[in-house]
Amino acid sequence: MTRPERKQPATVPLNLMLTLAALVVIIAGMRAGADLLVPLLLSLFIAVVCSAPIHALQRWGVHPRLAVWLTLVVLGALISLLAFLLANSVDTFVEALPGIQATLEEYYFSALTQLSSVGLDIDANWVAGEMDIGQLVAWLPELLSQMGNLLVQSLLVALLAMFLLFEMLSFPAKIANALDNPAPSLRRFSQFNHTLKRYLAVKTLVSLTTGVLVWFACLLTGSEFPLLWAVLAFALNYIPNIGSAIAAVPPVLLMMVSPESGALKALILAGAYLVINVVMGNLVEPRIMGRALGLSTFVAFLSLVVWGWIFGTAGMLLSVVLTMTLKIALESHPQTIWLARLLGSRENAVTNGSS
Repeated sequence: MTRPERKQPATVPLNLMLTLAALVVIIAGMRAGADLLVPLLLSLFIAVVCSAPIHALQRWGVHPRLAVWLTLVVLGALISLLAFLLANSVDTFVEALPGIQATLEEYYFSALTQLSSVGLDIDANWVAGEMDIGQLVAWLPELLSQMGNLLVQSLLVALLAMFLLFEMLSFPAKIANALDNPAPSLRRFSQFNHTLKRYLAVKTLVSLTTGVLVWFACLLTGSEFPLLWAVLAFALNYIPNIGSAIAAVPPVLLMMVSPESGALKALILAGAYLVINVVMGNLVEPRIMGRALGLSTFVAFLSLVVWGWIFGTAGMLLSVVLTMTLKIALESHPQTIWLARLLGSRENAVTNGSS
């Protein structure tokens, strides 16, 4: 007669609760330290993107430190020029904003009056009391203010990125000296660094191309502040699903209420935005980046909510980049690859299932 086997204690619920508790502590710490973490994350992503031209210069025979300095000088010159031009556009736009708001309110009340004249019993004053049109217009200056705060921190971000670039030159050697068996860690780090660098480079290139195309579209249609709308399209292209739509609202509305443009040109500009975002977001970016680097639609939208809650506007701009960084980091270790597959897109799941 055999003795009944003793049941092993169930450790899965305990481990799950400990993991969730640790996750809550980490998220609370990130939200409390957002002012410090946002510049650090921006500098890290800039350093990763800048590492590609640095490695290219090294392959051409340039000394590593000289390659870093050349990249920083060129990047600093381009950003300074863009900031100077953008500052003038923002100042002009802020000065014109009260007139734009008054014109929008005039169109708003005119539309309500016309609806009332065709039989729809709508009280314009009551609707205006329930929905302040000024609040609908005020979100854009607030967004520009948040982007301006990021530019104010540009000195700190630039210094951090510079030191990170010099640190990346010796980081593999430090890992090799710190670990007894550095080969697996170096292999995983190299895989993570390569995939993240490729993703950030492609995403930045697609966003930059989107901004340039929007600038051309605004110039061709006669839209005011084309550089401002191009930079806005570039920045909001990092926000999943709704970023491109948000970027199209201000220039289309402004063109619609402009006496020199009218509804026809506004419709043409809206169509240009639609074509640009469909081509760049659904055709070019997946083809260059590959379906394996995609996120599911739910995860992309959830990341927008979560990172926006943690880091504010900067978290919304970096939501997909942060989630993709987490996904790439999870893919680089065999024990966490299943979590990365849960974050992936449907095409990625089908590919993994058939392989």
